[in-house]
Amino acid sequence: MRERVIGAAQMGPIQKSDSREVVVLRMLSLLDRAAAQGCDLVVYPELALTTFFPRWYMEDQAEIDGWFEREMPNAATQPLFDRARAHGVAISFGYAELTPEGHHFNTSILTDRQGHIVGKYRKVHLPGHVEYDAARDFQHLEKRYFEPGDLGFETFDNEGTLMGMCICNDRRWPETWRVMGLQGVELVMLGYNTPSVNSQNRGEGLSERLYHSELSVTAGAYQNATWAVAVAKAGVEDGFPLMGGTIIVDPDGFVVARTTGEGDELITARCDMDRCQFGKTTIFDFARHRRVEHYGRITSQTGVER
Repeated sequence: MRERVIGAAQMGPIQKSDSREVVVLRMLSLLDRAAAQGCDLVVYPELALTTFFPRWYMEDQAEIDGWFEREMPNAATQPLFDRARAHGVAISFGYAELTPEGHHFNTSILTDRQGHIVGKYRKVHLPGHVEYDAARDFQHLEKRYFEPGDLGFETFDNEGTLMGMCICNDRRWPETWRVMGLQGVELVMLGYNTPSVNSQNRGEGLSERLYHSELSVTAGAYQNATWAVAVAKAGVEDGFPLMGGTIIVDPDGFVVARTTGEGDELITARCDMDRCQFGKTTIFDFARHRRVEHYGRITSQTGVER
């Protein structure tokens, strides 16, 4: 048995006025609780340090850049790395990254239990739009503020477990999961900030949104025989509702733990990584069953063609 005790650290709303330092104090509280419950890995949401700023239309580049981190760790987040190292707990969390070359990414990182960054992922499937859209109930401007990720869907051997990351909208694309599955991934970590309502379809509310999120994660986990941890930032941020629905999913696609509210909340699960092997050697034994000669369309086109 290769058991990991994993904590999914859902976070409640972060208001526009909240400083990084205040947010990190909340993350530290969740980390302490996780350590007390024996966790050796804690996963936080997408854009865990700030409000979901892509809902705001901005033209001033200096204002935009103020939401981004130029280094990691930095002064605000160093206490999180230090506490994780002291507890011997690995962490993964998302933030807005501004590179030295001036590139802007929606990023997640992964550390080992000594606090060293051992993996980085930059969001590939950016939803939303670039310019202000008056037809929407609220804006979703990720395509305005971020570039598509340039690191692909890599996996990282972190203390005996093969781990991968994706972010929010990535979970809805089967290609995300299969690329990591083809590397033998055993644990997929993802954070999200998902509105409770669809800005382009008022008839799609919270229950439908939660269903589609859970469907995406459970299907991805099952079809690639991997554990998955999907962690929300939830609640009402500056008047805009984000859904919760944080879950931990086993390699058979079953939810083994879930949050019950939309605030700061920790759920944990004991996850035996060896449970991935049955699916990987039977129905999802890719080497035996995949027929790549018929899959050319997946990488040769984007839009629908006859």
